[in-house]
Amino acid sequence: MHAVRLHAFGPAENLTYERTEDPAPGPGQVRIAVAAAGVHLLDTALREGMRGPYPSTTELPTVPGREVAGTVESLGEGVAADWLGKRVVAHLGMVPGGYAELAVTDTARLHEIPAGLDEAEAVAMIGTGRTTMGILQFTDGLGPGDIVLVPAAAGGIGTLLVQYAKNAGAAVIGLAGGPAKVARVTANGADLAVDYTLPDWPAQVRDHLRERHDGRGATVVFDSVGGGTGLAAVDLLAKGGKHIVFGWSGEGLHDGAPLTFTDGELAERGITSESVLGPVMLQKAGGDIRVLEERSLAEAAAGRLRPAVQRFPLAEAARAHRALETRGTMGKVVLEP
Repeated sequence: MHAVRLHAFGPAENLTYERTEDPAPGPGQVRIAVAAAGVHLLDTALREGMRGPYPSTTELPTVPGREVAGTVESLGEGVAADWLGKRVVAHLGMVPGGYAELAVTDTARLHEIPAGLDEAEAVAMIGTGRTTMGILQFTDGLGPGDIVLVPAAAGGIGTLLVQYAKNAGAAVIGLAGGPAKVARVTANGADLAVDYTLPDWPAQVRDHLRERHDGRGATVVFDSVGGGTGLAAVDLLAKGGKHIVFGWSGEGLHDGAPLTFTDGELAERGITSESVLGPVMLQKAGGDIRVLEERSLAEAAAGRLRPAVQRFPLAEAARAHRALETRGTMGKVVLEP
């Protein structure tokens, strides 16, 4: 098979497209003919030898990638024969191997792809979608009384948050960088889409709130950006508003930090702030990540959520990484063999 391999930590150019041995499914596993492999911002940190702020434990050489979709083409010992030929999607967990024409995983990780979803969309929902479902657990429900502010609204998670909030009847304000991304956020249904690279974007949002909502502030900020943009978004929260943190791309994944506040600052603002990634998200889901995956795929199957996908050929994984690192992408980045 062909796969993208990493032989040395470093820049995107270290990802090489080459021929390698086919993986063999072990007991309880299947081998998938991969039609789509997900690319995550975390992959770029792992490629450089970091996992967020910590050194990576990845052994080299490795085939990156932890989200795949395709067709089951081989079965390991003990696997039911009816898996053969099924279209499936899986998050591989902490085991890499997704950037390849073939990938193996345990049957316990498999989901059948719902009718109407292609493999790239399924990959988006098994990774980005499940994280979105996890984030939404911390809202206590959105409804017509809410005003939701979404920085990075043209991204994979941002796209789904805008759709979900609109479906719930909330007013939605989306922030994005540059005219093309702003147009995408508008097309996705946001009531207002603003270019946050412009210095007057907070004033644009305040004008909108004054004209459409009697000057009320936002009730929820979904913050994956942090930094100055995240702080300006928090400044637009009303008393009683929620700041939900699930990333800090504005500061850089490799050496940044999420936007945080002291108890005194939160009390003065009259808001709450909560970081929702990691164990706290899993605990909220009852300890079973498949709950979020199933919920995500069900939302897509019903047509309530439709992921934005940007596709790259598998052989161009390095270009996909560069685009992701420089914010040159919109939606979920997917590699297709």
